[in-house]
Amino acid sequence: HACCTLTLHTHRHTQTLLCIFGTGDLGRSLGQRLLQTGYRVVYGSRRPHSCGPVPQGAQVLSHAAAAQSAKLVFICVHREHYDFLEALAPQLKGKVLVDVSNNLKKNLYPEANAEYLQRLIPGAFVVKAFNTLSAWALQNGPSDANRQVLNVAEAKQQVSDVATRLSFSVVDRGSLSAARELEDFPLQLFPEWRLPLWIATGLTASFFFYAVIVDIVYSYVTYKKDTSFRIMVSLANKVFPIVSLIMLSLCYLPGVLASFFQLYRGTKYRRFPDWLDRWMLCRKQLGLLALGFASLHVLYTLLIPIRYVFLKFISLENKTVDFETSTAWYTDSYYSMGILGFGLYVILGISSLPSVSNALSWREFNFIQSKLGYLTLFFCTFHTYLFGWNRFLRSSTYKFWVPPPYMLCLVVPTVVLLLKLLLLLPCVDRTVTRIRQGWERNEPEDESNKALLT
Repeated sequence: HACCTLTLHTHRHTQTLLCIFGTGDLGRSLGQRLLQTGYRVVYGSRRPHSCGPVPQGAQVLSHAAAAQSAKLVFICVHREHYDFLEALAPQLKGKVLVDVSNNLKKNLYPEANAEYLQRLIPGAFVVKAFNTLSAWALQNGPSDANRQVLNVAEAKQQVSDVATRLSFSVVDRGSLSAARELEDFPLQLFPEWRLPLWIATGLTASFFFYAVIVDIVYSYVTYKKDTSFRIMVSLANKVFPIVSLIMLSLCYLPGVLASFFQLYRGTKYRRFPDWLDRWMLCRKQLGLLALGFASLHVLYTLLIPIRYVFLKFISLENKTVDFETSTAWYTDSYYSMGILGFGLYVILGISSLPSVSNALSWREFNFIQSKLGYLTLFFCTFHTYLFGWNRFLRSSTYKFWVPPPYMLCLVVPTVVLLLKLLLLLPCVDRTVTRIRQGWERNEPEDESNKALLT
């Protein structure tokens, strides 16, 4: 019975004929994908006999003939070429037209392309959809970054059925008046990365200028020594790990704050503040940027011949240094924490890739991003503490009577780890777990029970 149902289902879709106006990259990719999912495809072209290669199994007819043969037509041409459609108004009357066009920049025209198309052919039902997908996405299938088909206007159900069969998820955005917003969406450049990039840029610039003042300027003012050559490598290798550690801390700080909000409110059913919502949505981008800065730190560290410089310094001083076990422990621990921290950093980055995260269960993904994430933060923070070792006791560390950059960068990760440690206390953890399972501190039932007990 199941096999029979599947056969009938496939047969029904095999008989469905869809029309595509336009034989460019997007039109060919869309046609190929439709053919692979069991639809029949006919192309409408100005030159049916010399329009270039089309997917095998598709027909090519004139625009009028193709429009008459199908009930649903994909308009895969640019807006400036819409004029020919006005002459096809009789053939397109009552048809569903899917406008997939985008513009080169915002506010290029006084009205949305889909609205203009509806005005050209008032007898048709215009749907804005598929404009957020590229030809590459149609050829290779959906991914986390490109699987939504934004869909508006009448006759949406037919377009939704096609999009769903192509393995894309449909987002209904209401009437055709939302078409301009959808056409502007693909023109945005890294919209989810703007806040993380601004944070990374601000932190890098701030700590770079701070390091220049306490290192380069201080040496010149105090000792009349020009050490500006250290800006390119040595100073950069100080700033990159600082920014990386702070941004990794910023990945986990909003989750900790969210837990305290829930503890304070005694419920999980109240919305977080807008700033916290926005912060939590960009944690993945913050983490990937933090991994990038950590990778730069590793490359710069490998570039600097630390041991050679150290030995050269010893020989110039003409001193004999005895081996000290405590110094060896400190040095090996410092490098070990850095290596372990960066290794876990890489695991976090790899697990955030769509191809990897899709293969993980929610529990596995949560274990890597949460448990291993806090362990990564601990290793990297401990690595920085070992770098400072007992320098905080020396007055020479505080140039211009201010702390060095690495001390400042320890504030945020230390606060995050202490707050997380507080949340791990059994009494606190038990309450947070109950709240996340649906318990509320001020439930109506509890109040009635209290009254009865009284």
